[in-house]
Amino acid sequence: MSRKPNDDLVRRLKSIEGHVRGVQRMVDEGEYCIHVVNQISAIQSALKKVSAIMLDGHLRSCVTEAVRSADAETREEVLGELMQVFESSTQV
Repeated sequence: MSRKPNDDLVRRLKSIEGHVRGVQRMVDEGEYCIHVVNQISAIQSALKKVSAIMLDGHLRSCVTEAVRSADAETREEVLGELMQVFESSTQV
């Protein structure tokens, strides 16, 4: 049986969801703050990985298709979207 391309993303997101629930439980139970912060950092790293995988797929499919397109408006729209993602990812 072949896997859908999104299976890995869904699996990762479910794992992150469980991790977030774990952090919520830690906060409810008054866990040591640094332990909670460390778990939040792990969640952020996992979300960044999901984002990178999504962006890679987008670049390899939608962006490639748009760049090869004869439609200049489509190309400009996709390039504008990429710039927005880049700008938001470089903000602290």
